[in-house]
Order: sequence, then structure tokens, then C-alpha cells
Amino acid sequence: MIDSHCHLNFIKDKLTVAELVEEATAAGVHTIINPGTSLATSIESLELARRFESVYALVGVHPHDASEVDDAVVARLKELASEKKVVGIGEIGLDFYRDLSPRPVQRRVFERLMGLAVELKMPVVIHTREAFEDTLEIVQDFAGDLRGGVFHCFPGDIDQAWTVFDLGFSISVGGMITFNKSKMADLAREAPLDKMFLETDAPYLAPVPHRGKTNRPAYVTHVCSHLAQLKGITPAEVEKITDRNCQKLFGLVDMFGE
Repeated sequence: MIDSHCHLNFIKDKLTVAELVEEATAAGVHTIINPGTSLATSIESLELARRFESVYALVGVHPHDASEVDDAVVARLKELASEKKVVGIGEIGLDFYRDLSPRPVQRRVFERLMGLAVELKMPVVIHTREAFEDTLEIVQDFAGDLRGGVFHCFPGDIDQAWTVFDLGFSISVGGMITFNKSKMADLAREAPLDKMFLETDAPYLAPVPHRGKTNRPAYVTHVCSHLAQLKGITPAEVEKITDRNCQKLFGLVDMFGE
């Protein structure tokens, strides 16, 4: 099983990072994708990927930190992206809910980092909150030249999801699908499994039965099981298909079997 979006370096828990990875492995999680949210955390992400065989890194700048981006930051991200265990650019995007960076700055940085992904022929991992239409407008400008990407913790409905799918992108779902009256659960029930990834977004948004506690990569198993219930299929089938989706996007395998 793959946790396609986990911030190991943000988890402040009783377990060390090594213990969190060990726990995840014991639970059947063989791959963890760890995104960067700033230059500093992108460097941390790469260091974790070098340290643990099951961890792969993304490098990027979250919209909250867009104001820190200048030519030197972009150049350093490009350098980091050349490392073998860096598999994409992310997380990048727009966040108009908190507005921690000015919106024009967010847009400019998002466009620049999308351009970097095109230049490097790498997929993107997109964050969007209260900014779907603005995010989509920018994605549409780059989609034809991109290797693909995923909208993580997808916030939209099924119609918005199909707009994303039609551009060649996928979506990821996490612990919120286990919550009562969850809109993400409604979306997950309807969306095609071959367009979906599993994620935790740890340490945030822990699934039931751990809701309200620190999320951990091992808990992606609960997301998998609940998605299987929503789909009326087995967890093994969910795991097989979502793993392949993620492996294909990030180039984690060279060839696929049947």
C-alpha cells in the first residue's frame, strides 16, 4: 500500500520517524511520498528519502510560503529535483482560505513552479483550498505540457473531479472519507478508482478510529478499508489499483504486469 502524501517531518509524536516508518511497513505500507512545503522542508524531505528506502520525496513550496520564493529558491529546488529519490514537484498550488501569502504572489509562484515541472518533465502534486477555479485555470495552461499530476486531499465534487480527470490529472482521498456525512466520501464513492490515490496527509486529518489524534502513515490502511466499503469491493483490490495509479504517475516502477 502507498501513502501518497505524508509529512513525516511534521509529525510530533511519541514515535521517532524511524519508528513511524517501521510501523507503516508492518501495517503493509511499502511506499511513502513525502512532499516539501518550503525550501527547508523540501531539503528535509530529500534527507528522509535518502535515509529510508520506502520514502520518496517531492520538492516544492506550499502557497502559504509563496512569499519566500525567488530565483535562488527556484534554482535550489531544481537542483534538489535532480536527485534520484525526488519523484515530483509539490506540494504547490493556491490557498485562499488562510491567505498567508498574497493571492497575486500565490498565483505567480504556482505558475513558476508548474513551469519548473514542465521543464523537468516531472509530475505535480497540487494543493487547492477555497481556490478551485483559480487553480484549475492555471493548471489548464500547463496541462498539455505536463507529465501529469494529482490534486491532493481533493476538496471538490464529482463534476469538478471530472474536470480534473479530463485534463489527465488524478485525485487523492484521505481520512475525511471516514467521517460522518463526509462530502469526500460521496466523491470517493462516485469517482473511478483508476483516477484515485490514497493518502494520510499526516500528521493532519487522522481517519476514524483515530480522528482528533496525530495522523500517521500506517493509518492509510483505514482509508483503504473505508474506500473499499464505499466501492463494495475488497481492500486488496483498492490497494492494487491505487498503488498502480501512484506508481505510474511517479515512475516508481518500470513496467506493469496484468
